[in-house]
Order: sequence, then C-alpha cells, then structure tokens
Amino acid sequence: MIRVENLTYEYPGKRALSDVSFTIDSRAITALVGPNGAGKTTLLKCMAALIRPFHGAVAVNDIDVFQAPRRSHRIMGFLPDFFGLYDSLTVQQALTYFALAQKMEKDRLPDRVMEVIRIMDLADKQQDKVGALSRGMRQRLAIGQAMIHDPEVLLLDEPASGLDPEARYALSELFITLNRAGKTIVVSSHILSELDQYATDLLVIRDGRVAERPMPTTPGPARKNLRIRLMDSPADLSTVLARFPEAGHQTTKGHTVHIDFTGDDHRQHDLLKALVDSGLTVLEFSVERETLQSRYLETASRQGRRP
Repeated sequence: MIRVENLTYEYPGKRALSDVSFTIDSRAITALVGPNGAGKTTLLKCMAALIRPFHGAVAVNDIDVFQAPRRSHRIMGFLPDFFGLYDSLTVQQALTYFALAQKMEKDRLPDRVMEVIRIMDLADKQQDKVGALSRGMRQRLAIGQAMIHDPEVLLLDEPASGLDPEARYALSELFITLNRAGKTIVVSSHILSELDQYATDLLVIRDGRVAERPMPTTPGPARKNLRIRLMDSPADLSTVLARFPEAGHQTTKGHTVHIDFTGDDHRQHDLLKALVDSGLTVLEFSVERETLQSRYLETASRQGRRP
C-alpha cells in the first residue's frame, strides 16, 4: 500500500531524513517509533505530500504523492502533531467544512458527518464550539477530520497525546475497527505499551534512518518464550526437554526456567504433560509474548543507544 524509496530531507543545518526506504503492506497498522528528533514527523509529512523531499519517492496505492498530491490526498488522512482547528465553528460545522474541502459528494456528506461524530463519541458535543472543547475532545475532533473522507490510509502523528486512559483505550479499539474495515494505518507514538495493543508492524527511526524492522516476525515456526516455575530444583528438567527439539535456548533463575520454544499448541501441551508425568511439580506454566516495547528496547540495546 505504501512504498518509500531513498527519501532524503534537510532543514537548514540538519539532515532530518537520510536515504529512508521501506514498504508497508495493505491493512497493516504500523507503529512508527524512535527518540525525539529522529525524523518521525518529517517522514509523515513527506508521506502525506505536505513537504517535498530533496530526493526520493513516495507512492501510496501506486499513486506518486509528489506528482499527484491532490489525488493522493483523496485516499489519505493526516493528523499532525499540532493539529489546526477552527475555534469559532461547531463540531458539526468543522467536520462538514473538512468534508467539503475533501470534495466529498454533498449527498453523502450529512450521513458521513454524523457517522464520524458517532465513531468519535462526540454526539453530545456536536453543537458546541470547537474553542470550548477540552484537549481530549479537540483531539477526537482532529482525528475525525482526518478520517472524514473515508480514506484508505491514515497517517497519525501522536494521536493519543492529551487523551485520558479511557479515551486512549477507545482510540485503540477504533484503530482495530478501522483496520478490520480495510484501513492501512501508520501511527507515531512514544507510548509503546499502548501501540502494542493494536500494532501489527514496527518501524524504528533513529537519526533520520530506518534502524530496524523487527516486526512482523520472519516466516517460520512461531517463537514463544515459555516460563516454567517448579517446586523443586529444575535440574531434572533437562531430561524431559531432551525429547523436545522445539525447546531451544534456556535460562534459569532459581526455580524458574525460561525456554525459547518453536512448537505449536499441541507440542506445548505435550511438553506440559511430559513435565507432570515425569514427577516434576509444576507451579506455573505460561507463555510470555514478546511485546512491541521489548522488541524496540532490544533494538536500541543492540545499537548501543539509550531507548
């Protein structure tokens, strides 16, 4: 859905992006992460055809965004980190204005405005002036404006900034719903634990370059981290594990063992049964999923950088 090739952008005295290239599949929710000043906002603005790079190309659904910016804007929605709202308009008027700016068909417009008001939970605020809204409500409205024309792609820069925990949870659920409806979403955020609730892909930007693409996992057997806590010393565990080639690297701390495991659910069941049948007293047996946050921190650690 999105293809970025050799993107380079410079501000006076600073190179913000340096030869950035990547692709994003259709219907992915990509988390764009990295430290402050890494180039995330600049990258999103280039992808949205709001600034032109010194070099490189961006295509969204095979549309060259720099050659056909208006055409690309019809299939993209963009939420900037500092969103612009017209304080003198009501919520309903603001969404109507942006729908007209996107050249939405007038016969569709009223229904779409009310649909977005419902999705963003702004029904009781639709006649309120934008200037009287709280920070969280303004953020919801800004997201609504970005998606008013029902775009295929959403580029969102810090969409959860200023939202309370309930609103952030609702926003996560919204992204999942939009994704299931076929939307491709790119979200820049510093809240890694929150991104982990919905992101399917991770793009790490550091010093204006793509540092790593650690998600999704590479094809092959699914890798799990099994956590097994025993009543007694785990010394006898090796005899059981020798029968399971799916059991890889192991680390032991006290009576708890962590095992890299590539078997499916059936083999996981077989392993637990074998442990119990061998006479070992299993107190805990669980799967620890590798989170987006742990992947990002591992990437930063490998590069010898502070997260």
